[in-house]
Amino acid sequence: MTKLMQDILRQPDELSRTLAYGFGPGERAMAKAASLVGDAACVFITGIGSSWHAGMAVHSFFNSAGYPACLMDASELLYFSPIPRGAALVILSRSGKSIEVVNLLNKAKQSRAKIIAITNAADSPLARAADVVLNPEASFDHIVSVTMYSALALVGSLLASCILNIVTLDLRESLAKSLAALRESIPAWLSSMRLSDWFQPDAPTYFLARGGSLASCHSAKLLWEEAAKAPATAMTTGGFRHGSQEMIVEGVNFGLWIDAKQMRDQDLAVADDIRTLGGKVMVIGQGIPKESGDLVLQLPKIPKDWQFLVDVIPAQLAAEHLSRLRGVDCDSFRVCSYIVEDEDGLVGQRA
Repeated sequence: MTKLMQDILRQPDELSRTLAYGFGPGERAMAKAASLVGDAACVFITGIGSSWHAGMAVHSFFNSAGYPACLMDASELLYFSPIPRGAALVILSRSGKSIEVVNLLNKAKQSRAKIIAITNAADSPLARAADVVLNPEASFDHIVSVTMYSALALVGSLLASCILNIVTLDLRESLAKSLAALRESIPAWLSSMRLSDWFQPDAPTYFLARGGSLASCHSAKLLWEEAAKAPATAMTTGGFRHGSQEMIVEGVNFGLWIDAKQMRDQDLAVADDIRTLGGKVMVIGQGIPKESGDLVLQLPKIPKDWQFLVDVIPAQLAAEHLSRLRGVDCDSFRVCSYIVEDEDGLVGQRA
């Protein structure tokens, strides 16, 4: 068993522990962070790599509530955007040491911005500089961020829910049941993948989603690149319909997330049309008809705004499976560092 698979399989337990933190030991820090964000002149949600993708899930809560918040890649925020005085920065980073995040801290302090750190590293530069630290209390992954991605997204979204005053004990119970159901879903997903002809080792892949599932969509793209060493593209399902569909031909693969409530019939029609035009489609969602794709992965029941928490896991399993078919090592990086701590080139510190 690969270390990546081991990391994926422990997610139900890890996320259950993170959920308990959010509704238990982390409640006081969560309330303080929510107060700082609520008093801020403007809000930035930021991170880099998979942590930025986790921020997409957080941002979806603000969007659905009509609450203005800006989601920016940490490097873009550092070099291409001023930080207004009185802002609050919600910074997601599993290590708290990525160079763009570390350099962003000084800029934030100069603007007298409040810093809310969501990080698993209490001794990191990010945690030391933060006004509030929210620790997901999840174990670090071996290489590729799977559990840490999901844990950051969970804590950040609990914070957003706290700011928006939509956290309830019923929510905790519902999420806990969904995480428990994952333990039964994972073997079924793995069995479906082993029997499916959706996987093509050298096929280009497009991932399409809407709403909170865009976080999973972009995370899947990164998993394809990091774990399977294969090219992939991630975009909104709506955006795909405005030109990109011109490249649908036989030999191109698609991963399509179906939202729990919005645009279901329309997006299932997209999946059907892609197949008619020669593409192969993996469909992920709740209550999806079996005939909707070449590989249909049914999700356990979960509150509609929280589907992103479980709908990334089938994509993680798919990336690990594809790495085997491609004969590549998903447990090591050829070029990338585990933590990127300099900004020169791609292959390490220059003299």
